[in-house]
Amino acid sequence: MQCNIDSRGRVARIVTGLLTVAVGIGLIVAAQAGSLPPWTLWAGLGCLGGGAFSIFEGVKGWCVVRAMGFKTPM
Repeated sequence: MQCNIDSRGRVARIVTGLLTVAVGIGLIVAAQAGSLPPWTLWAGLGCLGGGAFSIFEGVKGWCVVRAMGFKTPM
């Protein structure tokens, strides 16, 4: 896992991850309160996992998409 993103990409991934985690928490809380359908619990858990992975990428400076050989615009 070599560093393959610059500081702008790291910040973008961390911010995106934090926002996704926040959305996930909101979905889980709303699903548990009964104000949303039960499937939103799974969507919230998916957001938590994806957001956590995005934060991991930003902290480590590594992007899985770039590691597979794709060029990302940032």
